[in-house]
Amino acid sequence: MRREFTVLVHREDGSYWASVPELPGCFSHGLTIEELRENVREAIELYLDGQEVGSPTGEFVGVERIALPA
Repeated sequence: MRREFTVLVHREDGSYWASVPELPGCFSHGLTIEELRENVREAIELYLDGQEVGSPTGEFVGVERIALPA
C-alpha cells in the first residue's frame, strides 16, 4: 500500500532541511533539493521500520502562519 506524507522544506545557510509533521521527530538534511528528497525518503522509511505495525503516528492537521504586531 502506498503512503504519502507532507514534507516541510526549509532553506538555511545554503542547504536544505525537512521535517515530516505526521512523523514526530522525523527530519532530514541535504545540500541540494535532490539530495534532500533522497534523504527524507530514507528517513521516512527508517522511521516507519522502527514503528510497530498499526501503531499510531498521529494525523497531520495543517500548516499555519502566525503574524505578530511589529
